[in-house]
Amino acid sequence: MTIDSLFVLHHPSRRRFLQIAATGLAALSPAANALFRLNNSCLNPSETPMLELEKTAWQGIDPADWWDCHTHIVGSGDGGSGITQTPDMHAPLRHPIQTLQHWAYANAACIPDTNQDQAFVDRLRALMDTMPKGAKAMLYAFDRAHGATGDPDHANTAFFVPNEYAQRLAKACPDRFEWVASIHPYRADCVEALQQAAANGARAVKWLPPVMGIDPASPLCDRFYKAAAALNLPIITHGGEEKALHGADQPLFGNPLRLRRALDAGVRVVIAHCATIGQDVDADGREVRSFDLFAQLMSERQWQGQLLGDISAIVLRNRDPEVIKTLLSESGWHDRLLFGSDYPLTGILPLISVPALAEAGLLPETAIAPLETLQDYHPFRFDFVLKRTLSWQGKRFADRIFATRPFFAAGRPSAA
Repeated sequence: MTIDSLFVLHHPSRRRFLQIAATGLAALSPAANALFRLNNSCLNPSETPMLELEKTAWQGIDPADWWDCHTHIVGSGDGGSGITQTPDMHAPLRHPIQTLQHWAYANAACIPDTNQDQAFVDRLRALMDTMPKGAKAMLYAFDRAHGATGDPDHANTAFFVPNEYAQRLAKACPDRFEWVASIHPYRADCVEALQQAAANGARAVKWLPPVMGIDPASPLCDRFYKAAAALNLPIITHGGEEKALHGADQPLFGNPLRLRRALDAGVRVVIAHCATIGQDVDADGREVRSFDLFAQLMSERQWQGQLLGDISAIVLRNRDPEVIKTLLSESGWHDRLLFGSDYPLTGILPLISVPALAEAGLLPETAIAPLETLQDYHPFRFDFVLKRTLSWQGKRFADRIFATRPFFAAGRPSAA
């Protein structure tokens, strides 16, 4: 199940309509209630109850090493952030799916129709301020789509978050935030922009190739790869099918095998979500699961010091529970997995079903109630505790997966 399949309403007064629909459907049955908890109540995170399950989750974890490596910035540009959104996100009759996706993200981040930039920051600060001291979120910039000439492709840019804004948020609250740059490798100034981002404290670079129009296997990326390797700055890049945003719509660019060019160049690569959704073509031209191609790369010994995956979004309804079981069981991968949440997606209530995960044998029944309580209050703590509680045949995610700071805080040269 995806955002596309959950939000298919066409009425322009979508907020009120969804609230009414959710209330009515929830009254029908417990199953309907689990599926149609559409509206985030935006409860006060400072009132989040401290549950025994969460206390257990923190055992063996140093909060100072806990950096959520996959946190998105949401806004509209109404507060001087420089954020832009495609008009398709505000055209309910012509683009109902994108409009409702936008509503879902805004609702998940608890931001109103106005003053969205500041409301997002206020909510994010309130959430992080209730985390243990030292815990941080890594905030993502998001570059525009670009064409092969290196020029911005405004028509196919779904969303834009400037590097300068992500940097500014991190600088204003260094005890809670780090920042991740986003630089399209086809840009004429991509190397200079990368060097500047590194000098300004960026911990990594974020790509979403199918949406941004980046072919990771293109020679157009080579000069960027050379600079990223020299700076020892990792690229966190989406793998597999993309469901959350529309843009350049180049699904082939999400194939994990296309990242071999970056690995050959010596770049540290983090495949977001471990490519846990979608189908791609292998080297023999066969269509296989994207996750199988991720597993293939992970098995190739030459990449063991360079290739990692993040476990953001792996618990969404559109992921096969068998994939989660594999990630839990492959303990040899755990040195190369990194914790991330994909906030604010973790705040879209119907996207994650705790009872469904329990039914799949990944959670004890006794964990359902406390996890759903956390889901209502605090998406960061919920996602963390959920992933710490997952188990399959006695295997859990290792403590070191949640100690991401050492990887991203690794020293790097000052210039490429």
